[in-house]
Amino acid sequence: MMHEHRTGGGATPSIAGHPWWGANEVLAFVLELVALGCLFAWGYGLADGMAVQLLLGVVVLAGAIAVWGLFCAPRARFRLPLAGVLAFKTLVLGGSAVALYSMGHSVAGVVLGAVMAVNTALAETFRRRPPAGG
Repeated sequence: MMHEHRTGGGATPSIAGHPWWGANEVLAFVLELVALGCLFAWGYGLADGMAVQLLLGVVVLAGAIAVWGLFCAPRARFRLPLAGVLAFKTLVLGGSAVALYSMGHSVAGVVLGAVMAVNTALAETFRRRPPAGG
């Protein structure tokens, strides 16, 4: 799995021996993929005509990927303080939950947003202060 994760101030130890921490990291990755799918679908649904729909879907998706890579990814191009990282994660992850909600899937949007919020809070806590015994 992950042996070392760089954060703004250094590295955290391996997640080996911490199954809940590891499971939360896997869930975080899955939620990021779900977010990208929701954002593509939202962009796709903004227009009529296959070419324009695909273009808008790809543009929204590319924008989300760019923001994530620049500010949110473990090896982000720009290292921000926690508040900055959380702001950009809220933009992408929260935006995907709002997009899902706005496409008529209100319960799924609310549930997705809640799961993303809890997962992100746990992930950022674990990354900055690993569980005891690590």
